[in-house]
Amino acid sequence: MRKFKIPKPESTTNKTIRFPNSVIDAVEEAIRGTECTFSAFVIEATPGGSLRIFWRRKRQKRSNAMKHVLYGKCVKCGKTYDAVPDLTNCECGGILDIVYDYDYIRTRLTKEKLAARQDHTMWRYRELLPVEEDTPNTPLRVGWSPLYEEPRLAEQLGLKRLWVKDDGQNPTASLKDRASAMAVAKAREAGAKVIACSSTGNAASSLAGNAAAAGLKTYIFRPLRAPKGKVAQLMTFGATVISVQGSYEETFELSKQAIDRWGWYNRNAAINPYLSEGKKTVALEIMEQLSWQVPDYIAISVGDGCTIAGLWKGLKDLYAIGFIDRLPRLISAQAEGCCPINRAIAENKPWEPMEENTLADSIAVGVPRNADKALMAIRESDGIVVNVSDEEIMAAQKLLGRTCGVFGRRPPASLAPPA
Repeated sequence: MRKFKIPKPESTTNKTIRFPNSVIDAVEEAIRGTECTFSAFVIEATPGGSLRIFWRRKRQKRSNAMKHVLYGKCVKCGKTYDAVPDLTNCECGGILDIVYDYDYIRTRLTKEKLAARQDHTMWRYRELLPVEEDTPNTPLRVGWSPLYEEPRLAEQLGLKRLWVKDDGQNPTASLKDRASAMAVAKAREAGAKVIACSSTGNAASSLAGNAAAAGLKTYIFRPLRAPKGKVAQLMTFGATVISVQGSYEETFELSKQAIDRWGWYNRNAAINPYLSEGKKTVALEIMEQLSWQVPDYIAISVGDGCTIAGLWKGLKDLYAIGFIDRLPRLISAQAEGCCPINRAIAENKPWEPMEENTLADSIAVGVPRNADKALMAIRESDGIVVNVSDEEIMAAQKLLGRTCGVFGRRPPASLAPPA
């Protein structure tokens, strides 16, 4: 008979399983006074350690499936984790950053090889994305949205040259499709059938649409104040919508509890480090569409902080593999009625929660969950922060439409500017 040794505890994920009371009593008696957990004991106690052997083989297979990815690293404490499909936050609460083997990537990807590819979606950059070699592209065409040079708008704004990246051309009309496509790909790798998230709007729509195309079920948690039109879109995609009477922060916490309870795949960008990797493809596209000529500035709206963090990560990736020779400065744009990240930069202080007083619902995040990465991106790029009023947002939408023919998100009818 195999000699049984009580194992040391390891990091775990909650899964629900029922045991006879007699088994529970016997195991708890055996581990009393030790550091061993109930789960670790059960895994070790299976005949021949078969469950542990299976786990180790599965983990090794996953690790080898992404040769270009080294690990996930906490941006707060620096602890590293294996880049498994269901990777989440560090035990200290910090969000992880995906670390790549740039030496390996340089042997696999060149500008010439990239230019020859016929796949004009975000997946053309697979060598710079944390997906396994045999993971298929997601069904919807996400990415490779047009980048327009806009001389008339540039002239009105007093700029020499200006480009507009129209990510409204993505399947559900926002940049969030990039993160949701990545979530679908990683959920498939994890063998998940259900994906869930909390969102004030665009992230929910993009998840529902991308998941529906892949045959996955979605649960969406939304603050009750979120636009009703977006709820109709979610239900059209077949999502189960849970409306929460409370703030985005309260909605997020409820979604987190439900995801942990039911074991759904987590699409919340503040917890899942892979989502900013999907969003970073907008930076890869911009640079390729500009023939690798780096602009002086890139401006982007900021809510939770995931998008600007992903943008900066993509730029740094390209710099690390030698595709660009310098890095641009970032411009973080927030609504003045909800600007905790910009306020932290302007005052050179840690960020603090704010009320969500703006009609720009998609960036109305008073407690940004990706603030650490966002602040790092702005500071590392020697960036600029700009806060704008709701009236300025609506005027800018109108200016964009009249000078560029690009349609921004429509504000509520009662708040729309006169024609």
